[in-house]
Amino acid sequence: MVNALDILRERGYVGQTVYEEDLYKVLSEKSVPFYVGFDPTADSLHIGHYIPIMAMAHMQKCGHRPIVLVGGGTGMIGDPSGRSDMRSMLTKEQVEHNVACIKKQMERFLSFEGENGAIIVNNADWLLDLNYVDFLRDVGVYFSVNKMLTAECFKIRLEKGLTFLEFNYMLMQAYDFLMLYEKFGCLLEMGGNDQWSNILAGADLIRRKERKDAFAITCPLLLNSEGKKMGKTAKGALWLSADRTTPYEFYQYFRNVEDVKVEECLRLLTFVPLDEIKALTAHADERINVAKERLAYEVTKLVHGEEEADKARAQAKAAFGGDDKNMPAVNVAASADTPVTDILVSAGACASKSEARRLIEGGGVKIDDKKVSGVTDLLGAYTDQCEFVLHKGKKFHVRVVLG
Repeated sequence: MVNALDILRERGYVGQTVYEEDLYKVLSEKSVPFYVGFDPTADSLHIGHYIPIMAMAHMQKCGHRPIVLVGGGTGMIGDPSGRSDMRSMLTKEQVEHNVACIKKQMERFLSFEGENGAIIVNNADWLLDLNYVDFLRDVGVYFSVNKMLTAECFKIRLEKGLTFLEFNYMLMQAYDFLMLYEKFGCLLEMGGNDQWSNILAGADLIRRKERKDAFAITCPLLLNSEGKKMGKTAKGALWLSADRTTPYEFYQYFRNVEDVKVEECLRLLTFVPLDEIKALTAHADERINVAKERLAYEVTKLVHGEEEADKARAQAKAAFGGDDKNMPAVNVAASADTPVTDILVSAGACASKSEARRLIEGGGVKIDDKKVSGVTDLLGAYTDQCEFVLHKGKKFHVRVVLG
């Protein structure tokens, strides 16, 4: 059997790791239970979760057992990693609702059948009734405050003030790893590069407390060519839920990804074989569009299913081929007296009216074949129909139905 670490490295999933030679040997010898944690801060996962999920799927295909840890307990505190402010506190009821939604969503990516079938656990089961004094004696004794303060996940927060509540997060995540080790023999934690300090803390806790092997792997974050996180749309985050981001919007996002990122996205976000990816991305000219279409289709199929991917692809072809009838449609509550800027926001073309005004000033908006010329213009100046096509630049086309 191919070693999972080889596959993860070839496709670009490995950012940081420790005891790599020992981990390679363990992955070669037996089925290894491993886990990735997801804090339930929303009722859907987003594109930032996608790479660790795909890494889990590759690990499972190699015979290893995924453990999906949903942070029903840690989600009530919030991870300070990469943030300059404190996360909003969720109620117990909100957390429980989000946990249920994420459990259902994960079934699209992992198999829950067979010997190495994935399992879902909730750290609320052991964290919410934890005896704090016992926790300090059993776990806190293994952590150096001096060392913790040097961790990257705390640096930004220290500038504005780190609460003791958040300071406990690293210990709680490390304790999760320990509990999964004890309950399921879990030997490996995986997660994003921004989780390195927390993940390493868990592996170190097991090694120090149990005197047993434990390992850590982080995956790269999905970044654009400027080093900023990918996954932002006019409506906000790129969600894996169709209720938050439609399959068409999801498809279009990856259809329009930067040319220089297409190969990386195909490697990290799809199961397309590497030799096929190499052939698809061999040319840095208009032929790259074939690779973009393949990327958009494969990712949409994984997230939303083949039927929705087929539909999204057909809608995209209709939108860019001028087929108004089959173009994706959006219902907007508006009339002839509604400002075009409001239409742009309601249709999802812009995140705000100020963005809409800038777009109009730049000449980037058309209603059917008429270019919108004034930032205060009303819809009635351009059409008297209850349906029309809204164009934003060259890459956004949608049929608007007034309601």
